[in-house]
Amino acid sequence: MPSSPRASANSIERAGDLISALSTVPDPRDPRGVRYPLPGMLAAAVCAVLAGARSFAAIGEWALDLSEEQLDRLRLGRAPVESTLRKLFARLDAAALDAALAVYAWCRVRHIGGRRVIAIDGKTIRGARSRNVAAPASAPHLIAALDHATGVVVGQHAVAAKSNEIPAVRDLIASFDAADLRGCVITLDAMHTQHDTAAAIVDAGADYVFTVEANQPTLLAALKALPWTQVPRGSQSTQHGHGRRATRTIKVIEAPTALPGWPAFHGLAQVAQLRRTVTKAAKKTIEVVYLLTSATHHDAPPATLAAWVQGHWGIENTLHWVRDVTYDEDRSRSAPATPLTSWPPCATSPSQSCACPAPPTSPPPYDTTPVIPKEPSHAR
Repeated sequence: MPSSPRASANSIERAGDLISALSTVPDPRDPRGVRYPLPGMLAAAVCAVLAGARSFAAIGEWALDLSEEQLDRLRLGRAPVESTLRKLFARLDAAALDAALAVYAWCRVRHIGGRRVIAIDGKTIRGARSRNVAAPASAPHLIAALDHATGVVVGQHAVAAKSNEIPAVRDLIASFDAADLRGCVITLDAMHTQHDTAAAIVDAGADYVFTVEANQPTLLAALKALPWTQVPRGSQSTQHGHGRRATRTIKVIEAPTALPGWPAFHGLAQVAQLRRTVTKAAKKTIEVVYLLTSATHHDAPPATLAAWVQGHWGIENTLHWVRDVTYDEDRSRSAPATPLTSWPPCATSPSQSCACPAPPTSPPPYDTTPVIPKEPSHAR
């Protein structure tokens, strides 16, 4: 499901509803004989998936249970049946649906300290790995952009065959409207600590937060060589949970670009050392990571920067865990590029907006809404 250019979230009024966002999806049907408005059918499918439906039959059954009032809120005269839904989604432009849901999701993100903070990470759909022995292929891999504050997926991009996450992230960033990205903070793991990715983010008017590991050996060595023992502690926090105590201490300085031999990095404003000390069952472990950000000290003081880094790993629980456990995505054998995979617009597209209250046009999810089980946090 490759990403496509997206309309700006500003193009939909904040009071706008799901129907308005879905009205931008092209209708693949012959205008003659159309009985159901396309936005209403798509909205019904979204609501059914949020209520736990995992097949076209389940979506059809869910729709048949709707009252006249609920159908009217979806702007449907009657409930669409399974065969109608199946034929529609087999012909639907999945990328256009993905883009429309992303715009709807963008309208529901929240600011942290006055800024939107977006985590980008990838996930493999393991069950969709090719089982053709004659023509084996790797499992589809999706890059998703997740809002830290709400857990809403605001966009995603399929990694091209024979490629990897690095160019896919830049393609995802390029697919967003510039007005939506301006002023955002984008957090990524060490794989994406790349000059071109940094340039794409800064040029879009956003700021980045990267971790630095062995894939950037020169930069990592330069960061380790800085006199951190002489840098005062910027912020420290301690958390207890899951039988462990985790203390995070961060030290931040302006990027020492004037130092001889300091490796240049696009847009770099601050560098940081983050030390994590975890005590569990009387055993202590210490991890030290180094950070880069294009945000200045005024925009990202030490405590704020530490919160952004910790919040990035929420994508494991907020998105990957939900997709694997609630929507059972890893056992799906459909590749994202195939027509039928647009059927669960909440399981594999930006309509992870299930983290937000249901829009006024959506019927209530009843008692069938899946319960997300608790899992030990992956937050670092």
